[in-house]
Amino acid sequence: MEIGPILASLRKHRIPALLIVLEIALACAVLCNAVFMIGARAGEIRLSDAIDEQGLSVVTLTGADPERASSEIPRNLDALRRIPGVQAVAVLNTMPLSGNGWNVNFTTRPDMKPTDKGSINSNIYLMSEGADRALGLRLKQGRMFGSEDYASSTMGATFAPETHVAIVSERLAGRLWPGQSALGRKMYMDKYWYQVVGVVADVLRPTRAGAGLPGIYDTVFFPMQPTDVLNYYVLRSAPADRDRVARQAEDTLARLDPGAVAEGKTFVDMRGDFFSGASSMVWMLVLVCVVMLAVTAFGIVGLTSFWVAQRRRQIGIRRAVGARRGHILSYFRTENFLLSAAGVALGMVLAFGINLYLMQHYEVDRMPWYYLPGGAIALWLLGQAAVYGPAHRAAMVPPVEATRSG
Repeated sequence: MEIGPILASLRKHRIPALLIVLEIALACAVLCNAVFMIGARAGEIRLSDAIDEQGLSVVTLTGADPERASSEIPRNLDALRRIPGVQAVAVLNTMPLSGNGWNVNFTTRPDMKPTDKGSINSNIYLMSEGADRALGLRLKQGRMFGSEDYASSTMGATFAPETHVAIVSERLAGRLWPGQSALGRKMYMDKYWYQVVGVVADVLRPTRAGAGLPGIYDTVFFPMQPTDVLNYYVLRSAPADRDRVARQAEDTLARLDPGAVAEGKTFVDMRGDFFSGASSMVWMLVLVCVVMLAVTAFGIVGLTSFWVAQRRRQIGIRRAVGARRGHILSYFRTENFLLSAAGVALGMVLAFGINLYLMQHYEVDRMPWYYLPGGAIALWLLGQAAVYGPAHRAAMVPPVEATRSG
């Protein structure tokens, strides 16, 4: 197929051709960024968590008397252990994906300040004895906390744990001491220091605040005696029992402390609530992609149909001098391919520009290069599919009928 006659025809129909090019360019730019954001959000929703998510129930207790926490927390834990099906129970200051983050900056040298560039923002989990079993933490190196660690750990006036032992996530250990073992190392937070006695598999933070995805697993665990900051009761059971356990645990705590508010749910529900916004965005972006592709396809069909109607005489002449139906079909498909090529070339530039804008204003990550050719191929295929109907109708016009048209 010779390109010269096609280009000459497009120059005579500049405005329709320009409209198709701009439509394809806009669709390519939106499609690339939307698919990238869909992939990123879907990846967040599927983030793994090294705890027993399927077997956990969580009850938050708010409004309890802080002066009586040291006596009421052991009483509450004892009552929760007696619920049928409960395998382990503990209480923490927060939970993964709870939205209630305790974020601090840790350093690896005593002379460094929390605001220094080398510090790493992490979430701290304060947990009562038995929390490792309740959560289902997986030890990678070292040891879990012992009874003596819990007995000597209290909460300081600055809401910093007054203890000298800590357990860190595997991801955080690698960031603080790249290529080295974290065991026995000291980490610092203001005037406090903590020695790493264990490394556990990566546990998600309560929020993305202060971390973003690169630091979503930067977590530190500290032992803690019963204190008023511990108000997330976590119960481990068989997955089949977790809904019942959550209800009974909520009723139990509400009965033991009528002046407080107890709210129970499964961890699976907590994860769903946390990522509900991301799920909604994924479906919204999918809808945007579908609508954009549909509008682009209908635009190509409409303009190509218009061209076919305008060029019936030209088509008839070509048929009369020997052009077969396959030639006519190939002509329109090649024409569309050229328009699509111009559109996707402009669209990839726009897609890159939009991604840069989103990076600067909305903390979106850089879009990998392969999304651009992926979007281009998708628009090329869409264009070829959309133009087939009008091109096929043009190829089916009898030569005599076509030459008689004005």
